[in-house]
Amino acid sequence: MSQYATENLIKKVPGFSSCFQKVNDINLHYVLGGSGEPLLLLPGWPQTWWSFRHIMTALAEKYTVIVVDLRGMGDSDKPVEGYSKRNMAGDINELTLALGYDRVHVAGHDIGANVAYSFAVNHPEKTNKLILLDTPPPEENMYRLPMLPVGAPVYPWWVAFNQVDDLPVQLLEGRFGLLLDHLLDKLLINKEAINDFDRSVYLQHYNKKENIRASNAWYQTFVQDISEQKTYPKIKAPTKGMASSAGFGILDDFLSRNVLEYEMMEIEGAGHFLHEEKPEQIVKAISEFLD
Repeated sequence: MSQYATENLIKKVPGFSSCFQKVNDINLHYVLGGSGEPLLLLPGWPQTWWSFRHIMTALAEKYTVIVVDLRGMGDSDKPVEGYSKRNMAGDINELTLALGYDRVHVAGHDIGANVAYSFAVNHPEKTNKLILLDTPPPEENMYRLPMLPVGAPVYPWWVAFNQVDDLPVQLLEGRFGLLLDHLLDKLLINKEAINDFDRSVYLQHYNKKENIRASNAWYQTFVQDISEQKTYPKIKAPTKGMASSAGFGILDDFLSRNVLEYEMMEIEGAGHFLHEEKPEQIVKAISEFLD
């Protein structure tokens, strides 16, 4: 068994266990620990549940923490279809029902933030509080991003690349480490926050054909996601946005138009991967908001 397999990784996170649940016709993998009010943590691309390793144990002192590998991620199933964020939020809703929770807190990063938002807006009766980490859902202004920007702090070329049919799989199968290292080196301020071991954990998943295909599908449904979002009401659940300096304005703008009650927090000295670069600050901010 690989040292990067979940069976070995879970031993490094005291008090947590690895679990599977059949939901929405797929097997969903999640890790579970702690006690108290349920708090769902949803990771993003190109990562897995392991991205929350630095904050899980501390949060589990107050909450029942459930970190989910989304549909198409990590040890969860990777079906051909079902990657709209509304359907992925349905996966999460069925998981909460299977676990016996009437209401939950939900926090998401990157693609996980897209799913967290969709969960809160489509299942408001299940949502206590919502936390979005550095990423708003896609909107039509995404189509106005320049192909060759000048002076932009972040150039999210992968948003377009991941929507191309077939080519990403052909280029990246067995070579995903090239993209992973490029992405992390560009988006991290503290380069050591995601070290060689952590990168190998993510690489063992995203190096495979079916995993690349599934993660591309998260982006290939953006047109559907944007269309569905136009019909959504404003979120009523108390919401907190946490963002890097580069992402603060974009997330704040989205929340101002789509949430009734929200607050923003800038995480200085961090790049996109907030909870890995500034874990103590993120734990404190989440705990204070939920309390």
